[in-house]
This record gives sequence, structure tokens and C-alpha cells, in this order.
Amino acid sequence: MTEQLTIQRIGHRGDGIADTNIGPVYVPYALPGEIVTVERIDGHPDRRHLIHIDKPSHERETPICKHFGICGGCATQHWSLAEYHIWKRELVVEALAHANLVAPVATLIDAHGQGRRRAVLHARRGGGSLLEVGFAAPRAHRIVAIDRCPVLSNGLDGAIEAAWAVAEILKPTDKPLDIHVTATDSGIDMDVRGSGPLTSQRTGVLAKLVEKHKLARLTRHGELVAQGSQPTLRVGKAHVPLPPGAFLQATAEGEAALARLVIDHVGAAKRVADLFSGIGTFALRLAERARVSAVDNEAPAIKALERAASTTSGLKQVEAQTRDLFRRPLMATELKGFDAVVFDPPRQGAEAQVRELAKSKVPTVVAVSCEAATFARDARILVDGGYKLAGVTPVDQFRYSFHVELVAKFER
Repeated sequence: MTEQLTIQRIGHRGDGIADTNIGPVYVPYALPGEIVTVERIDGHPDRRHLIHIDKPSHERETPICKHFGICGGCATQHWSLAEYHIWKRELVVEALAHANLVAPVATLIDAHGQGRRRAVLHARRGGGSLLEVGFAAPRAHRIVAIDRCPVLSNGLDGAIEAAWAVAEILKPTDKPLDIHVTATDSGIDMDVRGSGPLTSQRTGVLAKLVEKHKLARLTRHGELVAQGSQPTLRVGKAHVPLPPGAFLQATAEGEAALARLVIDHVGAAKRVADLFSGIGTFALRLAERARVSAVDNEAPAIKALERAASTTSGLKQVEAQTRDLFRRPLMATELKGFDAVVFDPPRQGAEAQVRELAKSKVPTVVAVSCEAATFARDARILVDGGYKLAGVTPVDQFRYSFHVELVAKFER
């Protein structure tokens, strides 16, 4: 059954929203002001499938990818970048308002740069036992096979072809493989998950594939299969040897933008704690001017940070420890003596750690977040504990998606 709707606005996940007598109705790939013909979706009374655009918006753009609308990786390629940037900043503004927080929100920084330097491809045998390697379809487990992705950086050129070759060897069944690819300074690093143990014969075949596709390294669940060169990444003055599947900011420009903001906000602090530090994205840069204590629950990341710090000249003292800050946050008493604290948690935020920060006397706290809603929750705790939210800067390194990063400064 079809119907015609008028789209009023864009929702938090990039869908067009029509206000109807049954409430808001969500229409993916529709834009404000458009009149569209849609079809009902069984089991989803508030969602519609876009059939035809009867009256297009002047903000509509031609998507840059032939897979857009079929692949679930992007949500807004059809929207002008200017309007998209305004919407992304508004996501942060609305999250703050929802938590009753008042603070200046800067203009969004476009940090797409050369594109994303990491991705997770999926591989599965589809209907008729055909191999499919690509990304998941929108809100579905079905895999959309791809041969290229225009939002990836040049450093991942050849990664999709190599992923197809790996999948041909590992022969996934109905359970998909997850193929993590990362562009490093020494080539593509690939970690495969979901394959099960490898036979010696299959390991040998994969080793030849690493050479053929000029991969820096291939691992399975973090265990080395074959290596052409040590994957490394330059962070400030340091060269970090990357653990398999290591977390990195999505784009090189995104990392640089976040780091500039963090360093500016920390200012002249002499002793800094970097919590949820990962491989040292901020810690190694901060160590060029301050003593740094870095903490993260990923032991391989901490080991890589320590190795980089110990082999880089010109850095001040870097202390690193492995610790689960969700279960064992640094207590307020442990935070004594720090001039500034930086924290960059996963998407779920850092509620336990923030509660201890709120009890502390640290003069400056800098928050980095990839989820505006959990940031707002954590910011509310800090403000209720006596901190002032001095400002927030949104950073967009996930172009065409609803994900937005931000950096915020709190002061006592």
C-alpha cells in the first residue's frame, strides 16, 4: 500500500521525518520539503520505504557511490554538504539542550580529509553459494557486495580486492567473516575474525596472498598469519607499532583536528592524565610538552604506546598502565597533582570515571567523544560537580553518516 507524505525535517539517524496523524513517520533518503510516495513496511508502523520523489528538494545532490541506498554504510550522500554540516552541528546542540546544558558550540570542523583509513568488511556465502564481500545492507544482516568505496582513503586502495581474495581462501558459510582493514604508514594491515583455526596448508596460501597483494600484515583474531612489514603509524614525533585491529580515529585529518583541540585546551599544563588513551593518539603528542600518565584497558595498545615513547627522543616522561576504567576508574585521590585530564572513551561514555573526576580538584578536563548523547550525560555530571562547560567543538570524520565527534573543555 502506497501513500504520499511531505517531509518536514531530518532525524538523528539521517532519515526524513513526516509528521502525520499517527505521529512521526521515518523515510530514509528523503529530505525536508520533499513530497514523496512511500510504501508501508510490515512490522514497522512508523517507517516507510521510499518509492518515488514527487517534488525534490533544492538541497538534493547526486550520490557519489553507485551502492548508495543499497549499502548501509552511508545515510546522507543525497544531501548538500552545507545543509548536512548544519544538521551535524545541531545533533550536538540538541544533545546538550536535552541535558539542560548551556555552552557555546563552535562551527563544525569537516575532517573527512582524504577519507576513512579503516573499515570492517564482511564476507559470506549468499544465495546460490555466491561469495559476497562488502558492507551490511541498511538495517539488515544481508551483505551488499562491493568492488569500491569512495569514502575510503587512498591508503586502502587494494584492500577490498585483497579482502575478496582472503574470503575465497577461507570460504565463509552462513556465518560471516569480519575483515578489518587499516591503512598504515607501511601498508594495509588486515585482521580476520570468524574464520576458525587455520590449517598449515591454508596458512601457506594466505602467506602468498599477503605477498601478492602487498599487505603489511595479515592476522587472524590478532594472531600473526604473515607479515611483509611492521605496520606503524606516526603520532606526533613518535612512530607507533600498531597491534592487530588497533583502534584509530577514522581519518588522518580527524585525528589531527581532535589532537589540535586537545592540545589547545590543555594549554600549559605540566602534568596530564590521558584516560582511554589507546595507542597514544593524544598522550604522545602531549608528552612533547608535559609529563603524561596514559591509561587504557587494552594491554596491546598500552604496550605499543610504551614502546613508541621509549624510542622517541624529545618527549617528557610517559607513564602507561593497563586498567579497566569502567570497573576501576581513577579515584579522586589518584587524580591529585594533575593539571589536566583528557578522556576519550568508547561510545558508551565514561560515567564511572566522570563521577570520580567530578569529585576531584583537577583544574582542566578535556572530553573527546564519538557519541553526543553519552557525552551530554557525562558533561551533566561534571557540571553538577562544579565544573563549567567552557565550549564544545563538533568534528566530522564520518562523512555521510549520523556519527559526530566532539571535543569539550571543562574548567574549575
